[in-house]
Amino acid sequence: MTHVSVRRGLLYVSIAATAWGSGGAAGALLYRAGGLGPVSTSFWRFASGAVMLLLAARLFGLGRPAGLGRIVVTGGAMAVYQTAYFAAIAESGLAVATVITIGATPVLVAAGARLLLGERLGVAGLGAVAVALTGLAMLTLDGGSAAFSVAGTAWSLLSAAGYAGVTLLNRARAGEPYATAMGGFVVGGLCLLPLALAQGLLPRGDLLTSSVIIAYLGAVPTALAYGLFFTGLAAVRATTAAVISLVEPVGAAVIGVFVLGERLTAQSVAGAVLLLAAVALPALDEKRGSADPAATL
Repeated sequence: MTHVSVRRGLLYVSIAATAWGSGGAAGALLYRAGGLGPVSTSFWRFASGAVMLLLAARLFGLGRPAGLGRIVVTGGAMAVYQTAYFAAIAESGLAVATVITIGATPVLVAAGARLLLGERLGVAGLGAVAVALTGLAMLTLDGGSAAFSVAGTAWSLLSAAGYAGVTLLNRARAGEPYATAMGGFVVGGLCLLPLALAQGLLPRGDLLTSSVIIAYLGAVPTALAYGLFFTGLAAVRATTAAVISLVEPVGAAVIGVFVLGERLTAQSVAGAVLLLAAVALPALDEKRGSADPAATL
Protein backbone atom coordinates (compact mmCIF):
# COMPACT_ATOMS: atom_id res chain seq x y z
CA MET A 1 0.00 0.00 0.00
CA THR A 2 1.32 3.48 -0.95
CA HIS A 3 2.36 5.66 1.99
CA VAL A 4 -0.10 8.47 2.76
CA SER A 5 1.01 11.62 4.57
CA VAL A 6 -0.98 13.03 7.49
CA ARG A 7 -1.95 16.08 5.43
CA ARG A 8 -3.27 13.92 2.61
CA GLY A 9 -4.98 11.56 5.05
CA LEU A 10 -6.85 14.48 6.62
CA LEU A 11 -7.89 15.64 3.16
CA TYR A 12 -9.12 12.17 2.18
CA VAL A 13 -11.22 11.75 5.33
CA SER A 14 -12.68 15.25 4.89
CA ILE A 15 -13.66 14.53 1.28
CA ALA A 16 -15.18 11.22 2.34
CA ALA A 17 -17.27 12.89 5.05
CA THR A 18 -18.45 15.56 2.60
CA ALA A 19 -19.40 12.89 0.05
CA TRP A 20 -21.32 10.95 2.72
CA GLY A 21 -23.37 14.11 3.29
CA SER A 22 -24.85 13.73 -0.20
CA GLY A 23 -25.88 10.12 0.45
CA GLY A 24 -28.97 11.01 2.46
CA ALA A 25 -30.25 13.38 -0.21
CA ALA A 26 -29.61 10.78 -2.92
CA GLY A 27 -31.45 8.16 -0.87
CA ALA A 28 -34.42 10.51 -0.40
CA LEU A 29 -34.53 11.20 -4.13
CA LEU A 30 -34.38 7.47 -4.86
CA TYR A 31 -37.30 6.89 -2.51
CA ARG A 32 -39.32 9.52 -4.37
CA ALA A 33 -38.37 8.35 -7.87
CA GLY A 34 -38.39 4.59 -7.36
CA GLY A 35 -40.45 4.01 -4.23
CA LEU A 36 -37.66 1.99 -2.58
CA GLY A 37 -37.53 1.44 1.16
CA PRO A 38 -34.44 2.16 3.27
CA VAL A 39 -33.05 -1.38 3.33
CA SER A 40 -33.46 -1.78 -0.45
CA THR A 41 -31.77 1.59 -0.93
CA SER A 42 -28.85 0.40 1.21
CA PHE A 43 -28.62 -2.81 -0.80
CA TRP A 44 -28.43 -0.94 -4.11
CA ARG A 45 -25.90 1.44 -2.58
CA PHE A 46 -23.63 -1.46 -1.64
CA ALA A 47 -24.20 -3.35 -4.89
CA SER A 48 -23.58 -0.30 -7.05
CA GLY A 49 -20.53 0.65 -4.98
CA ALA A 50 -19.05 -2.83 -5.44
CA VAL A 51 -19.58 -2.67 -9.20
CA MET A 52 -17.98 0.79 -9.37
CA LEU A 53 -14.91 -0.40 -7.48
CA LEU A 54 -14.69 -3.58 -9.57
CA LEU A 55 -14.58 -1.43 -12.72
CA ALA A 56 -11.97 0.82 -11.11
CA ALA A 57 -9.90 -2.23 -10.18
CA ARG A 58 -9.98 -3.40 -13.80
CA LEU A 59 -9.04 0.04 -15.14
CA PHE A 60 -6.44 1.10 -12.59
CA GLY A 61 -5.15 -2.24 -11.30
CA LEU A 62 -6.07 -1.83 -7.64
CA GLY A 63 -4.44 -4.27 -5.20
CA ARG A 64 -5.96 -7.20 -3.40
CA PRO A 65 -7.77 -6.87 -0.07
CA ALA A 66 -5.92 -7.86 3.12
CA GLY A 67 -7.62 -11.07 4.16
CA LEU A 68 -11.06 -12.66 3.91
CA GLY A 69 -11.74 -12.36 7.63
CA ARG A 70 -11.28 -8.61 7.59
CA ILE A 71 -13.60 -8.28 4.57
CA VAL A 72 -16.33 -10.36 6.23
CA VAL A 73 -16.16 -8.36 9.47
CA THR A 74 -16.09 -5.03 7.61
CA GLY A 75 -19.03 -5.95 5.36
CA GLY A 76 -21.07 -7.42 8.20
CA ALA A 77 -20.50 -4.33 10.36
CA MET A 78 -21.49 -2.08 7.44
CA ALA A 79 -24.75 -3.97 7.00
CA VAL A 80 -25.43 -3.81 10.76
CA TYR A 81 -24.92 -0.10 11.17
CA GLN A 82 -26.86 0.78 8.02
CA THR A 83 -29.86 -1.35 9.03
CA ALA A 84 -29.70 -0.33 12.70
CA TYR A 85 -29.64 3.35 11.73
CA PHE A 86 -32.80 2.99 9.65
CA ALA A 87 -34.45 1.07 12.51
CA ALA A 88 -33.50 3.92 14.87
CA ILE A 89 -35.11 6.44 12.52
CA ALA A 90 -38.31 4.38 12.50
CA GLU A 91 -38.38 4.34 16.33
CA SER A 92 -37.16 7.85 17.22
CA GLY A 93 -37.27 9.93 14.05
CA LEU A 94 -34.45 11.21 11.86
CA ALA A 95 -33.23 14.02 14.13
CA VAL A 96 -32.83 12.02 17.34
CA ALA A 97 -31.45 8.96 15.54
CA THR A 98 -28.85 11.13 13.80
CA VAL A 99 -27.76 12.90 16.98
CA ILE A 100 -27.35 9.66 18.97
CA THR A 101 -25.75 7.63 16.16
CA ILE A 102 -23.34 10.20 14.79
CA GLY A 103 -22.75 11.73 18.22
CA ALA A 104 -21.93 8.42 19.92
CA THR A 105 -19.54 7.31 17.18
CA PRO A 106 -16.51 9.49 18.05
CA VAL A 107 -16.98 8.69 21.74
CA LEU A 108 -16.93 4.94 21.04
CA VAL A 109 -14.04 5.29 18.61
CA ALA A 110 -12.05 7.34 21.15
CA ALA A 111 -12.60 4.72 23.86
CA GLY A 112 -11.77 1.84 21.52
CA ALA A 113 -8.69 3.58 20.12
CA ARG A 114 -7.37 4.20 23.64
CA LEU A 115 -7.91 0.61 24.77
CA LEU A 116 -7.04 -1.26 21.58
CA LEU A 117 -4.67 1.01 19.66
CA GLY A 118 -3.03 3.01 22.44
CA GLU A 119 -4.11 6.34 20.92
CA ARG A 120 -4.37 9.26 23.33
CA LEU A 121 -7.16 11.77 22.85
CA GLY A 122 -5.74 14.63 24.94
CA VAL A 123 -7.39 17.83 26.14
CA ALA A 124 -7.76 19.23 22.62
CA GLY A 125 -9.42 16.03 21.45
CA LEU A 126 -11.82 15.94 24.39
CA GLY A 127 -12.73 19.57 23.74
CA ALA A 128 -13.28 18.87 20.05
CA VAL A 129 -15.64 15.98 20.80
CA ALA A 130 -17.63 18.08 23.30
CA VAL A 131 -17.94 21.03 20.90
CA ALA A 132 -18.83 18.70 18.03
CA LEU A 133 -21.65 17.04 20.00
CA THR A 134 -23.05 20.45 20.95
CA GLY A 135 -22.96 21.64 17.35
CA LEU A 136 -24.50 18.40 16.10
CA ALA A 137 -27.43 18.72 18.51
CA MET A 138 -27.99 22.38 17.55
CA LEU A 139 -27.90 21.60 13.83
CA THR A 140 -29.98 18.44 13.83
CA LEU A 141 -32.58 19.00 16.55
CA ASP A 142 -33.46 22.58 15.58
CA GLY A 143 -37.16 22.81 14.84
CA GLY A 144 -37.67 19.06 15.12
CA SER A 145 -39.60 16.94 17.56
CA ALA A 146 -37.44 14.91 19.91
CA ALA A 147 -39.04 11.48 20.15
CA PHE A 148 -36.73 9.54 22.44
CA SER A 149 -37.42 5.85 22.97
CA VAL A 150 -35.50 2.99 24.53
CA ALA A 151 -35.64 0.94 21.34
CA GLY A 152 -34.59 3.88 19.16
CA THR A 153 -31.65 4.65 21.43
CA ALA A 154 -30.57 1.00 21.41
CA TRP A 155 -30.68 0.83 17.60
CA SER A 156 -28.74 4.11 17.36
CA LEU A 157 -26.02 2.87 19.70
CA LEU A 158 -25.79 -0.41 17.79
CA SER A 159 -25.34 1.57 14.57
CA ALA A 160 -22.65 3.73 16.18
CA ALA A 161 -20.88 0.63 17.49
CA GLY A 162 -20.85 -0.95 14.03
CA TYR A 163 -19.39 2.17 12.45
CA ALA A 164 -16.83 2.49 15.25
CA GLY A 165 -15.83 -1.15 14.73
CA VAL A 166 -15.22 -0.60 11.01
CA THR A 167 -13.13 2.50 11.79
CA LEU A 168 -10.99 0.78 14.43
CA LEU A 169 -10.47 -2.39 12.40
CA ASN A 170 -9.30 -0.54 9.30
CA ARG A 171 -7.10 1.77 11.37
CA ALA A 172 -5.46 -1.15 13.16
CA ARG A 173 -4.76 -3.15 10.01
CA ALA A 174 -3.93 -1.10 6.95
CA GLY A 175 -4.51 -2.82 3.63
CA GLU A 176 -5.47 -1.99 0.06
CA PRO A 177 -8.36 0.40 0.85
CA TYR A 178 -10.42 0.24 -2.34
CA ALA A 179 -10.19 -3.54 -2.65
CA THR A 180 -11.12 -3.91 1.01
CA ALA A 181 -14.07 -1.55 0.53
CA MET A 182 -15.23 -3.52 -2.51
CA GLY A 183 -15.15 -6.78 -0.56
CA GLY A 184 -17.00 -5.14 2.30
CA PHE A 185 -19.73 -3.92 -0.05
CA VAL A 186 -20.18 -7.42 -1.47
CA VAL A 187 -20.53 -8.97 1.99
CA GLY A 188 -22.77 -6.16 3.23
CA GLY A 189 -24.97 -6.40 0.15
CA LEU A 190 -25.39 -10.16 0.61
CA CYS A 191 -26.36 -9.58 4.25
CA LEU A 192 -29.00 -7.03 3.22
CA LEU A 193 -30.35 -8.94 0.21
CA PRO A 194 -32.96 -11.08 2.07
CA LEU A 195 -34.37 -8.01 3.85
CA ALA A 196 -34.34 -6.04 0.61
CA LEU A 197 -36.23 -8.79 -1.21
CA ALA A 198 -38.88 -8.78 1.51
CA GLN A 199 -39.16 -4.97 1.35
CA GLY A 200 -39.26 -4.76 -2.45
CA LEU A 201 -35.99 -4.88 -4.36
CA LEU A 202 -36.78 -3.34 -7.74
CA PRO A 203 -37.53 0.37 -8.16
CA ARG A 204 -40.87 1.46 -9.52
CA GLY A 205 -41.90 4.53 -11.47
CA ASP A 206 -39.16 6.39 -13.38
CA LEU A 207 -36.56 3.67 -13.95
CA LEU A 208 -34.11 5.95 -15.77
CA THR A 209 -34.03 8.47 -12.93
CA SER A 210 -33.77 5.68 -10.36
CA SER A 211 -30.84 4.14 -12.27
CA VAL A 212 -28.98 7.46 -12.41
CA ILE A 213 -29.47 8.01 -8.68
CA ILE A 214 -28.33 4.46 -7.87
CA ALA A 215 -25.22 4.99 -9.99
CA TYR A 216 -24.43 8.24 -8.16
CA LEU A 217 -25.16 6.67 -4.78
CA GLY A 218 -22.76 3.85 -5.55
CA ALA A 219 -20.05 6.03 -7.07
CA VAL A 220 -19.72 9.10 -4.83
CA PRO A 221 -20.97 8.55 -1.24
CA THR A 222 -20.07 4.84 -1.34
CA ALA A 223 -17.17 3.75 -3.58
CA LEU A 224 -15.27 7.04 -3.55
CA ALA A 225 -16.06 7.98 0.05
CA TYR A 226 -15.25 4.64 1.69
CA GLY A 227 -12.13 4.17 -0.42
CA LEU A 228 -10.82 7.58 0.61
CA PHE A 229 -11.85 7.03 4.23
CA PHE A 230 -9.99 3.72 4.49
CA THR A 231 -6.98 5.30 2.78
CA GLY A 232 -6.99 8.23 5.20
CA LEU A 233 -7.17 5.88 8.20
CA ALA A 234 -3.68 4.67 7.38
CA ALA A 235 -2.32 8.14 8.21
CA VAL A 236 -4.55 9.73 10.88
CA ARG A 237 -5.73 8.57 14.28
CA ALA A 238 -9.06 6.77 14.47
CA THR A 239 -10.60 9.39 16.76
CA THR A 240 -9.50 12.23 14.47
CA ALA A 241 -11.14 10.48 11.52
CA ALA A 242 -14.35 9.94 13.51
CA VAL A 243 -14.55 13.61 14.53
CA ILE A 244 -13.87 14.80 10.96
CA SER A 245 -16.69 12.50 9.80
CA LEU A 246 -19.07 14.79 11.70
CA VAL A 247 -18.82 17.07 8.65
CA GLU A 248 -21.40 14.74 7.08
CA PRO A 249 -24.52 16.41 8.57
CA VAL A 250 -23.13 19.84 7.63
CA GLY A 251 -22.83 18.72 4.02
CA ALA A 252 -26.32 17.26 4.15
CA ALA A 253 -27.67 20.58 5.48
CA VAL A 254 -25.99 22.53 2.68
CA ILE A 255 -27.43 20.16 0.07
CA GLY A 256 -30.84 20.51 1.70
CA VAL A 257 -30.68 24.29 1.30
CA PHE A 258 -29.37 24.52 -2.26
CA VAL A 259 -30.91 21.38 -3.80
CA LEU A 260 -34.04 20.56 -1.81
CA GLY A 261 -35.07 24.14 -0.98
CA GLU A 262 -34.86 23.73 2.80
CA ARG A 263 -34.11 26.62 5.17
CA LEU A 264 -31.63 26.87 8.01
CA THR A 265 -32.40 28.85 11.15
CA ALA A 266 -29.84 30.85 13.11
CA GLN A 267 -29.46 27.94 15.54
CA SER A 268 -28.76 25.53 12.70
CA VAL A 269 -26.12 27.83 11.22
CA ALA A 270 -24.48 28.23 14.64
CA GLY A 271 -24.48 24.45 15.09
CA ALA A 272 -22.83 23.98 11.68
CA VAL A 273 -20.15 26.54 12.58
CA LEU A 274 -19.45 24.75 15.87
CA LEU A 275 -19.16 21.42 14.04
CA LEU A 276 -16.66 22.81 11.55
CA ALA A 277 -14.65 24.42 14.36
CA ALA A 278 -14.61 21.12 16.27
CA VAL A 279 -13.39 19.28 13.18
CA ALA A 280 -10.53 21.75 12.75
CA LEU A 281 -9.16 21.17 16.28
CA PRO A 282 -8.12 17.51 15.99
CA ALA A 283 -6.97 18.09 12.41
CA LEU A 284 -4.55 20.81 13.55
CA ASP A 285 -3.41 18.63 16.46
CA GLU A 286 -2.82 15.74 14.06
CA LYS A 287 -0.64 17.92 11.84
CA ARG A 288 1.40 19.17 14.78
CA GLY A 289 1.95 15.61 16.00
CA SER A 290 2.87 14.24 12.57
CA ALA A 291 6.51 15.26 13.07
CA ASP A 292 6.71 12.59 15.78
CA PRO A 293 5.77 9.14 14.38
CA ALA A 294 4.67 7.98 17.82
CA ALA A 295 2.04 10.70 17.95
CA THR A 296 -0.02 9.21 15.15
CA LEU A 297 0.30 5.51 15.88
